[in-house]
Amino acid sequence: MPQQESRWLTGGRVYRQLADRLRAQITAGTYPPGSALPSETALSAQFRVARTTARRGLAVLENEGLIVTLPGKGRMVAADGYAAAAYRYQVIARDLREQIRAGTLAAGTMLPSEHVLRRRHGASRNTVRRALAELEREGLITTEHGKGRFVRPDRD
Repeated sequence: MPQQESRWLTGGRVYRQLADRLRAQITAGTYPPGSALPSETALSAQFRVARTTARRGLAVLENEGLIVTLPGKGRMVAADGYAAAAYRYQVIARDLREQIRAGTLAAGTMLPSEHVLRRRHGASRNTVRRALAELEREGLITTEHGKGRFVRPDRD
């Protein structure tokens, strides 16, 4: 069997070889966008490498934006720059961002309270606050102490 088709990885920079093999499998469609990759333990058994070597190979793919790590779900193949199963705060931020851009939430409009957003999205207070902090960093909303959060007027 040619060395490239061997399941065993040998030589220097083995983690790069593992990353190359996984990249090829993702490109070939073995792991389509949104699908989960095998665990570090499964990869280390498959390629007969140390778990830290598998972790380093996966880190290469994550740095390239090809995969993402989601707590409780593992590593997933990225889909169109986003993970198919995004973090909940990202979903909340995306929903509010779309409402702002569509004009449903016009400039100067008060955003729904944290309590309303928590109920609407079934999320914790910290998750909602993280989504709102992301929108504030993007310059889409502003916070007025004691009054609430508002859609920031356009600066055109």
